[in-house]
Amino acid sequence: MEKYYYIPEQEGGERGTSYFITVMPEAKEKLIHKREREVDLADPTTYTKTVSRKQAGIMSTHTEINLPLPVLPQGWEAPGNFKTLGKLSTPNIRTIEPVGPHYLAYARRIRHKRSFSEDDRIQALKNAKVVEDEDDGEISEDEDPAMLAREAKDWKQQDHYAVLGLKKYRWRATEEQIKKAHRKKVLRHHPDKKAAAGNNEDDRFFKCIQKSTEVLLDPVKRRQFDSVDENADVEPPSKKAAKGDKFYKLWGAVFKAEGRFSKIQPVPTFGNADSDQETVEAFYNFFYTFDSWRSFEYQDEDVPDDNENRDQKRHVEKKNNNARKKKKTEDSTRLRNLIDQAMAGDERIKKFRQEASAAKNKKKLEKEAAAKKAEEDKKAEAAKLEKEKKEAEEKAKADKEGAKKAKEAAKAAVKKNKRVLKGSVKDANYFAGSKDADPATIDRVLNDVEIVQGKVDPDEIAALASKLNGLKVADEIKGVWVEEVKRLVGAGKLKDGEIKALV
Repeated sequence: MEKYYYIPEQEGGERGTSYFITVMPEAKEKLIHKREREVDLADPTTYTKTVSRKQAGIMSTHTEINLPLPVLPQGWEAPGNFKTLGKLSTPNIRTIEPVGPHYLAYARRIRHKRSFSEDDRIQALKNAKVVEDEDDGEISEDEDPAMLAREAKDWKQQDHYAVLGLKKYRWRATEEQIKKAHRKKVLRHHPDKKAAAGNNEDDRFFKCIQKSTEVLLDPVKRRQFDSVDENADVEPPSKKAAKGDKFYKLWGAVFKAEGRFSKIQPVPTFGNADSDQETVEAFYNFFYTFDSWRSFEYQDEDVPDDNENRDQKRHVEKKNNNARKKKKTEDSTRLRNLIDQAMAGDERIKKFRQEASAAKNKKKLEKEAAAKKAEEDKKAEAAKLEKEKKEAEEKAKADKEGAKKAKEAAKAAVKKNKRVLKGSVKDANYFAGSKDADPATIDRVLNDVEIVQGKVDPDEIAALASKLNGLKVADEIKGVWVEEVKRLVGAGKLKDGEIKALV
């Protein structure tokens, strides 16, 4: 006889805590594996397979299963054919204490002498009682008597979130919250519970609960209901209420509610007074180009299900489509009016526009100042050029006049010097000595003086005149002329012998 461990996964059903399975050599039974596969325990390779509690026949005690051991091969002998592959290690003695919820369940069944099914039923009743007795604060709102009296056939007009007590969550409610709210409402309004209280007929609100749960747990139906759930909308604040920092808080709540219809998520936030221009403009641009998923199908007129009146069916469908388009257009207009209203009172927009206007005016003023300065610079440059031109003309005129005067002065000086030259020979009596010079002598001397004057420039005439000026003695005067004629001959300006009366 050998023992093998059976380790199920859950207490009280197909799975559970650990048990021993004792295998006897005489048994010829087969067990069915929990995955519906046959496991032959006569095969030593399948001895360690896991089986279920029911398949193993296990209840509160272990079960012995008799199985034959495999037959040894012919000719096998223990001493000769036995091969030692290793040795067992020294055993360790350890204390194992039973713990965990499965052991507690086992102890509870033993203590109260219950079967598995009886213990499960009692525990389920206790759990339901705990849920039912939980604090009513878990249910979001008080129940309106008018809502409790609503007919189930009017389910399209009911507020499904209010029916389940989820008005404060609405479109933000999770699937888990919806299921939990449904469970609590069912425990409170179940017809069996009301029947126990003597009310056997009033199950209207219970049907409303079931219908609300059906709608809210179906993603398509819930989206259709959320599309027309006006109770989730936030009314825009009045100008009196939206003053100061309250403006951003109140309008932020409005656009947060509107953002639930956006196909694009996440939706930009409204921001506060310190938001920069880029953030504010991105927010308004997002809502001005808002892409809404609202379809308004929930408010459709019921389409006849019978196949006999197809024209009526098509008429109703066409009517519903037109109504949806109209409501979609009206909703877009409503949202655009909301945005315009928010922008009209948004101090940030006013500030940005003032800054933009100031910047624009600044650029305009800078441009005008630059143009004015350019014009002034142009005029100044023109005036400068005109002045320089005038000064140049005046200078040229002055230079011309100065040159003219200088020329006239030079001419006068030349004339004067020529008079000095002619006067010098006159003072020397034309070199005639003590007797009076005859006209022929005078003509020869003056003719030589003219020749010399024609060969020299004004400076040389001036130099010659300065030598002759003041001389009265004929010999001295003649000596100066002789020296000058020699100089001119030496310079090549006169030919030798060309001057006769002065030498």
